[in-house]
Amino acid sequence: MDITAFSPGLIIVLLLVLAAEFVNGWTDAPNAIATVVSTRVLSPKWAILMATLLNIAGTLSGTAVAATIGKGIVEAASINLITIGAAMVAIVTWSTVAWRFGLPTSETHALVSGLAGAGLATAGPGVLLWEGWQKVLIGLAFSTLLGFFGGAIIIIAIYQIFKNSNPTTVRKIFGKLQILSAAFMAFGHGSNDGQKFIGAFCLALVLGGAMPEFTVPWEVMILCSVVMGIGTSVGGWRIIKTMGMKMVKLETYQGFAAETGAAVAIQIASNLGIPLSTTHTISTSIMGVGSAKRVSAVRWGVVREVVLAWILTFPICGGIAWLISILLNAAF
Repeated sequence: MDITAFSPGLIIVLLLVLAAEFVNGWTDAPNAIATVVSTRVLSPKWAILMATLLNIAGTLSGTAVAATIGKGIVEAASINLITIGAAMVAIVTWSTVAWRFGLPTSETHALVSGLAGAGLATAGPGVLLWEGWQKVLIGLAFSTLLGFFGGAIIIIAIYQIFKNSNPTTVRKIFGKLQILSAAFMAFGHGSNDGQKFIGAFCLALVLGGAMPEFTVPWEVMILCSVVMGIGTSVGGWRIIKTMGMKMVKLETYQGFAAETGAAVAIQIASNLGIPLSTTHTISTSIMGVGSAKRVSAVRWGVVREVVLAWILTFPICGGIAWLISILLNAAF
């Protein structure tokens, strides 16, 4: 890495990427611990501490997702630092607004739509790369189908295995097991979501001339993982309430099923370099767990609000990034 290439413009863009990574930990990571807090297995303080440490560990576990974001979404040769900066501003703006209303957003979709919007403003439709977008679409299927059916299948198996057991005993058993499933979910969040902004950070280094080609230096992994960990430690009680309390009233065994189903889907995607939304995955897994008992167990009015936030993420982040990129490219 060439330190002498760190121009003021590059430094500003890198700080914006770190700001987006911070917001990722602040607004998205609470999804990983929402169920373990709502079932009162862990207090918010201990749950956030666990999520902070395991988010960092997950972020350091690989680079496949970082490479997809850095090399597969937009053509690096056709964009500039303004493209990356505009995308980051869009992510921070939209995620903060959604957090204010307690709505869990997808930083994955915010990131790819922000890069797409800013890239289109900079270089037109040819800037988009099908290989990476194909993985994004696969990630949508993973987060929706694997999340929902994974949670549903696990909870149905639990119902069958423990159908003659004492309910109090079952709650105690899964109270302990849920700590493990929440830890698995937090690690999975880091291994997928945390890596995405590492990819954006390294792409900015390439565009700024600090690196000749896209690689993922260990110091960048550590920096981004720690920043996301700090964001996680700030917490996100509003989102925890929406995910773990308002959507479905969960028992410990249901929380275990939702977290395990979501974490398995996320880990498979991370190993394949597929960027998926951890927000969508845990949300659909919670829906699957609730629906397996009875459809009315899910508070579908809350679900509609969450889904609306998902849908709005693409056009809003893409539009903000497009507008900022147009203005800054014209100015500079």
